[in-house]
Amino acid sequence: MLKHISVQNYALIDKLEMDLPQGLTIITGETGAGKSILLGALALVLGDRADTQSLQDKTKKCVVECLFDVKEYGLEDIFKKHELDFDINTTIRREINPEGKSRAFVNDTPVTLAVLKELGDRLIDIHSQHETLTLNDSVFQLSVVDAFAGEQKLLSDYRNGFKNYRELRDQLHALLEAEAQSKKDRDYLQFQFNEFEEAKLDSISQEEMERELEMLNNAEAIKAALSKAESAMDNGESGLLQQLNAVKAVIAPYAKFNKEIEQLAERLGSAFIELKDVSTELASVQEEVRYDASRIDTLNETLDGLYRLQQKHRVSTVNELIAIKKGTGEKLENISGLEEQIAKIQEEITALEKILFDRAGKLSKARANAIPGIEKEIGKLLGSLGMPDARLNITHEKLETLSANGLDRIVFLFSANKGSAPRELNKVASGGELSRFMLSIKSLIAKLTHLPSVIFDEIDTGVSGAVADKVGSIMENMGKAMQVIAITHLPQIASKGNSHLFVYKEVKAGKTFTRIRVLEKEERVKEIAKMLSTENPTDAAIKNAKELLKA
Repeated sequence: MLKHISVQNYALIDKLEMDLPQGLTIITGETGAGKSILLGALALVLGDRADTQSLQDKTKKCVVECLFDVKEYGLEDIFKKHELDFDINTTIRREINPEGKSRAFVNDTPVTLAVLKELGDRLIDIHSQHETLTLNDSVFQLSVVDAFAGEQKLLSDYRNGFKNYRELRDQLHALLEAEAQSKKDRDYLQFQFNEFEEAKLDSISQEEMERELEMLNNAEAIKAALSKAESAMDNGESGLLQQLNAVKAVIAPYAKFNKEIEQLAERLGSAFIELKDVSTELASVQEEVRYDASRIDTLNETLDGLYRLQQKHRVSTVNELIAIKKGTGEKLENISGLEEQIAKIQEEITALEKILFDRAGKLSKARANAIPGIEKEIGKLLGSLGMPDARLNITHEKLETLSANGLDRIVFLFSANKGSAPRELNKVASGGELSRFMLSIKSLIAKLTHLPSVIFDEIDTGVSGAVADKVGSIMENMGKAMQVIAITHLPQIASKGNSHLFVYKEVKAGKTFTRIRVLEKEERVKEIAKMLSTENPTDAAIKNAKELLKA
């Protein structure tokens, strides 16, 4: 329940501190005094958007703070989900600075407006004349039936399962799209991979092949050069080896006379041996060098294929091609992996779908069983509210496809007069009838669930006299189980409150401010007497007010 509200610098409110008790609290005041302003400030705490127009003083920030007792509402799950400190006395604060920037806090922890709204929806239910439009909403109608069906645990399990089901369906859709795109690419990827395989990249040395081809293309010239070199080395008496040997023979006889000549002779001997080996190698290499047209064709074909691949993929080395081949192979493997993921998720969806259909079937049965009781109870309440011939018919249609709320479509059909066929609410009910209808529903649901605090904002349109008295009694009974706040212009309703707040305007230093105060016993008699008559109530009005208040 809402225990305290503090408002600073909002619209006509400069500063306001107000405690709100359990039970039925009545708020009255002149038209335009600021009752709706109070609700506007409260709506900020519940997550509504705001702008600088709501600031009373444009140089100061607006602050609205509410203290809630939340021990009865089972809100621990929301606090845990958003990593908020849970406290049975929870403070929610909203600030708007002069630049229009807004900040929100739950127990002094900053939160987004979405979190604020999620929490606010579980704390306060504001019901105005305009809110009767929700009576035509299929989700609201179904929630009414669910409140009577009493299967909240089953409904929660179903919704959690359906959320998971929807997420799996989204994943499946994304995977199927990815697979479809991958299949378009698979043929090309496979062709590309095959090209790499055929090129046998792992066994190729591009540099060695290019050197071998150069040699083969120049084989004749190389062979001629080697032959000429060998001939120069060893060609009878004019060959280099013979001349070197002759030089050695000239100085050899004198080696014994001079150490240096001996060393030169030895060096000439070593040079002869080395050059003799070179001559032998020249002959051997010359013998190995042969022109091989077939090998040239093979090398050209292999290198041409390699160059095409390198040009195609804009690289210059075999290692870079190998890296691209690896990536192509991984993409092909991923396509196969998608098929496995799709099969797995489809199995999960099928299994979860079976569970959800079972839960939805049980929900449908519980809802069908609850409908007659709802129709009967609403009929009784509407009769007591001056609509003796009004009746509610609830149609229940079983659907084939799972939805967020099961397999059911609920439609409220209403008839206010005897002999009139029931039709959809927005087609047959007046504003006053809709208000009484909503009040009937809210009062019944209050007995079945832990509704948050309920605020009724002038829903007494179109009622008066005994009906107004009955409306007040229904609110009074609701107040025995929960906190009810009612803004009203009717004395019959105002007299039912456990406490009474009066909203008024005050002019100070040329400015108008909204004020609110708790009415004491005698003040309350006078206020209700004014509501019964005029600004200066008659003795009869005062007597009547005392009778209404049982004072």
